[in-house]
Amino acid sequence: MKMRPLYPALAALAFTTLTPAQEPAKVESPIAETPVTETPLVDEWEGIVNIDSSVLLPDYREPWNSGTPSGGSGTGFLIGKNRFLTNAHVISNATKLVIRTTNDPEPHPARVVYVAHDCDLAILEAEDGSHFEKMKPLTFGGIPKLNTEVIAVGYPIGGDRISVTRGVVSRIDFRPFSHTQVDSHLAIQVDAAINPGNSGGPVIQNGKVVGVAFQGFSGRVAQNVGYIIPVPVIERFLKDVSDGTYDHYVDLAVSDFPIENSAQRKALGMNGDGIGVMIADVEPAGSAGKLLKRGDVLLSMDDNPVLNNGLIRFEGELMDMNEVVERKFAGDKLKLAYLRDGKKTETSVTLKRFDPYVKLGEQYNQRPRYIVYAGLVFQPMDKNLMDAHQISDSAANYMFDNYLAEKLYVERPEPVLLTSVLADEVNTYITPYAQSVVDEINGVKIKSLKDVKSALAKKGDKPDFVIIKLLEKGRPLVLKRDLADAAHPKIMQTYNIPEDSYLGED
Repeated sequence: MKMRPLYPALAALAFTTLTPAQEPAKVESPIAETPVTETPLVDEWEGIVNIDSSVLLPDYREPWNSGTPSGGSGTGFLIGKNRFLTNAHVISNATKLVIRTTNDPEPHPARVVYVAHDCDLAILEAEDGSHFEKMKPLTFGGIPKLNTEVIAVGYPIGGDRISVTRGVVSRIDFRPFSHTQVDSHLAIQVDAAINPGNSGGPVIQNGKVVGVAFQGFSGRVAQNVGYIIPVPVIERFLKDVSDGTYDHYVDLAVSDFPIENSAQRKALGMNGDGIGVMIADVEPAGSAGKLLKRGDVLLSMDDNPVLNNGLIRFEGELMDMNEVVERKFAGDKLKLAYLRDGKKTETSVTLKRFDPYVKLGEQYNQRPRYIVYAGLVFQPMDKNLMDAHQISDSAANYMFDNYLAEKLYVERPEPVLLTSVLADEVNTYITPYAQSVVDEINGVKIKSLKDVKSALAKKGDKPDFVIIKLLEKGRPLVLKRDLADAAHPKIMQTYNIPEDSYLGED
């Protein structure tokens, strides 16, 4: 359950994923001042490897193109027979991966076995695992205590050999993960230097891994701040993939409001024992969409009382109540107790993933989908698209910003934009319609990209024309069908477009 503000994509903007392809000059990291000390390789760290990636960045402006080549470097470490754990952002959009050890410069080709973008973790394997058979895997510890020392081991920028930095655990909290910009999980804040290249490397205490380095803080208001993914998140990922597939995190898909005002507690029928948070919003397509309502008071989760500030005592520690859901998997049950109109109810819900969140976050390892017809380019709305095209249309921006807040996903599960117009005589004077949200085509309501494909072929009330209605545009876009059909192959050839649509893999 990732309880987020109404604009979840804004929640993680202050945090910087240590993307391997990121140019060092663009990383405004005050923690970079902490010196990085190179140390000789010792046997216990032999399983820590350098990961080099060749990357192909998708082209959302011209989605029929293969993309832009790039590359980067990160760290990983051996956790089992030919299994290396790293960050998802180290291997995202990779076309080629190689791993190296400090005492062997030979590159060993590798491939991704599992990837979890929602918690920024991935597992690799070497194509030929024989080289690593005698290496000792690193073992996991628990959650380190506050004010205890940890060491971050990896291959940060500035050298080719393994290096170590030391720091102190300064906070353990529920934090945004900047890889997707919409997911939040348990994270550990440390003051050790965690720089680009450290990503995916182990953070060690007393010889055991207590976390994976994954992001720093780029703001000027904080100094010496780095974050690591703790063992509970890692263990959940490993358990999820144990059946051969990754099923993603589940969500209760509600947001809460602390009840710390005494008058408000009385109005809600609470007894003043400090238990209960108010449900501020419920997503109708979420796990609790048919159960909870705005204004309900959530009292407990799996028999763990929820304090009126949203914390819960779980596994002996006070932590964000999201942690109860964080440990669950798709199909698991969650017991709930809540107040409604002063009456207590106990029930359970079956947990599932909440897909509408995904469109508001960064997406990886996928080919952009599109349809081209007579020079009109149609694409489904998501964050990658909005950023690439720098969408300025007011209706499109409203749709994206309020996709969750106004429950727009209920009517339009996949809003479609007319992103650009490839100039040709047949579409003269249509360019001002670019970046608009597509409402109807030939009388068919457009709820997904697949609707566009069938609607363009449909002959409506005026079969000689293709009529496209766009949100907040006074007049529809109209093409003469026979001219558009005739111009289509010429436009495809002129703009070197190999296929006029890609709707995704079935």
